[in-house]
Amino acid sequence: MSEIIGITMGDPCGVGPEITVRALAEMPEAERANTRIYGNLPTLQAAAHALKIDLDLTPFVADLPIEGAPLPWGKLSAVAGDAAFRFIERAVRDAEAGSIGCIVTAPINKEALNAAGHHYDGHTGMLRSLTGASAAFMLLASERLKVIHVSTHVALEEAIRRATTERVLATIRAGHGHLKRIGYDNPRIAVAGINPHCGENGLFGTEDDQHIAPAVAAAQAEGINVQGPISADTVFHRAYSGSFDLVVAQYHDQGHIPIKLVAFDTAVNVSIDLPIDRTSVDHGTAFDIAGKGIADHGNMKSAIAYARRLVAGRAGKG
Repeated sequence: MSEIIGITMGDPCGVGPEITVRALAEMPEAERANTRIYGNLPTLQAAAHALKIDLDLTPFVADLPIEGAPLPWGKLSAVAGDAAFRFIERAVRDAEAGSIGCIVTAPINKEALNAAGHHYDGHTGMLRSLTGASAAFMLLASERLKVIHVSTHVALEEAIRRATTERVLATIRAGHGHLKRIGYDNPRIAVAGINPHCGENGLFGTEDDQHIAPAVAAAQAEGINVQGPISADTVFHRAYSGSFDLVVAQYHDQGHIPIKLVAFDTAVNVSIDLPIDRTSVDHGTAFDIAGKGIADHGNMKSAIAYARRLVAGRAGKG
């Protein structure tokens, strides 16, 4: 397996090019040599100019053309949405071929993506489609809190429908396997309830008793160190305080709100159960500051570091 990290530059009109260039410029030479950017060279050069960074980007870029590049910063564009898709598609094919070890994705704009005819709810759905994976899970990782989601970009009503025993159990298994891979011998997992106080024995809903508790029991029978359902108003604090290594959140906001509260600039988005490895920044395209040279690249550095950890783990070195 290749040790090369492939970074997709994201929407060409957003901050992705800037945070990618700044992260590349700050890498030690050995790490930079094991980095490939999937993007558009004129756009990346424009980002370097905005950042006042003097670095020959050519050797590190898998250059894909964009008509009219560099496009105007901060403008919603179907052309940019199509380009963002093509960067990801190329990186996925290279990851499948084994020429890169992990993909790190800079932010895309879902409206631009859909305007270009690529109808996905975000990176995870797109990657699942491109790889032919039957399922994929979103895990948000920070130093003191890690969360994996049963469902993500769906309406709350649909999220409740998706919290089946089978999917909750699959999410527990996916989180357990991931933590084992990155070095946890016996991951401690908590499963959040979906209703207030886990339904209070049916007073506030029956989903926790009927669907979530059986999934936890099944995982325990497989030898997984898991507890739940635990009321969501306490479980994230308990995990942050060190009682658990991972929380299974039942839907998007249940998991995203605590992570963004405690690790807004550092949390890494990790796709689990795909046939390829992928990490990502956990922020958007920030059109309002794109091209100004002020975007914070700390989250990108964290995503790259996590990607290198995954590559090392797959190679048996981590």
